[in-house]
Amino acid sequence: MSRTAAEIATQPACWRRAAEEAARFTAAPRPGERVAVVGCGTSWFMAQSYAALREAAGQGTTDAFAASEFPRSRAVGAYDRVVALTRSGTTTEVLELLALVRAAGTATVALTADPATPVMTAADEVAVLDWADEESVVQTRFATTALAFLRATLGDLPGLASVPRAADDAERAVTEPLPRPLLTAGQWTFLGCGWAYGLAQEAALKMREAAGAWTESYPAMEYRHGPIAITAPGRVTWLFGESPAGLADDVHRVGGHFEHHPATDPLADLIRAQRLAVTLAESQGQNPDRPRNLTRSVVLATGDGQD
Repeated sequence: MSRTAAEIATQPACWRRAAEEAARFTAAPRPGERVAVVGCGTSWFMAQSYAALREAAGQGTTDAFAASEFPRSRAVGAYDRVVALTRSGTTTEVLELLALVRAAGTATVALTADPATPVMTAADEVAVLDWADEESVVQTRFATTALAFLRATLGDLPGLASVPRAADDAERAVTEPLPRPLLTAGQWTFLGCGWAYGLAQEAALKMREAAGAWTESYPAMEYRHGPIAITAPGRVTWLFGESPAGLADDVHRVGGHFEHHPATDPLADLIRAQRLAVTLAESQGQNPDRPRNLTRSVVLATGDGQD
């Protein structure tokens, strides 16, 4: 078993611990605050999901940005709190952004896996999830645990199970066999509505990172506005969360395989995509722990590193 596969299998336990620790965390955004959530790569996609969850729950305006794309015109006064996700704690764009908004008097919170990094002093408050850190270059359990942690701070969410219940679904997602059409496909398109769109983005990224696969991701309702053109026999359309009416029929009509697990929490369903990425990488003789062209942290000339 690769190290990545072993880390994927630990996610149910990590989420349960995240729910417990979130209940004691006092620096989470408060209802009514205007919040921006930032990250790079995988962390950006988790930021998207949390932002959509928080706003849909009626807890306040919540925007998500890649840290490099945060509008500098909003650095002063636009947000009450900025939340940053950075596994390494050294991400250049995140550290620079935290310094900018903090100097303007905005409260800052960071989630990281490494307490011995610059982010510990770059943010006002830090949640250290070092028990969910990873040896693998490819992020899996830290990203989902950070999202589970933030999701748990929101309390009860209409239409969505608690994080411990999601962990129960994750237990099944870790062990259930992957359907053969997923393993033999030549292309995969991931879709999601609302908070699940960030999960679709992350699923596609995992497939590209670990397996070098041809993957795309879109909001589910955008699928008919062009992306359906790529669907064909031997290709997969995988939906996270609720399905728009008629979507499965549209996929089947053009010969594609429609993958959807409506009874599974979408965050748990992401585990299946992680497992698929690792399985495909290994079947091609690739090492998912050390994917091509990637390192855990990219050192930039202007700073320390990037997730």
